[in-house]
Amino acid sequence: MKRTALLFAALFAAAAQAQLPAVELAAGMHLIRAEVADGMSTRTTGLMHRKSLAPNAGMVFVFEENAAHCMWMKNTLIPLSVAFIDEAGAIINIADMQPHSEQSHCAARPARYALEMNKGWFAQRGIKAGAKLRGLEKLAPR
Repeated sequence: MKRTALLFAALFAAAAQAQLPAVELAAGMHLIRAEVADGMSTRTTGLMHRKSLAPNAGMVFVFEENAAHCMWMKNTLIPLSVAFIDEAGAIINIADMQPHSEQSHCAARPARYALEMNKGWFAQRGIKAGAKLRGLEKLAPR
């Protein structure tokens, strides 16, 4: 029984690390390789169980509707910053999130996308609310 549980845990961790389709986004002169979470399953799992994230890599969440979406960090091992983005590609607000936290971080107004990056990525590059991201037009929800 214990062996089966360990095998299941290993398989789950491997599946969580599986690469999703990715898109290249840009914030000013900064290029981002963002895995795309555009279905209910991928949005729900997000970056859970990941042990690291490459320096200019992240995950973009594509929502079906423009709404006040929220994010949390349950089962997420690495600290992240999330930028909530409107339909025109403008950052609405950015929040820093702590690992394993169930605290909700929400868009300040209706958002169509959310982009998670390593904690501090936006601040280190001077990217703030109002900045526009390029490349989002390639995305559509499933």
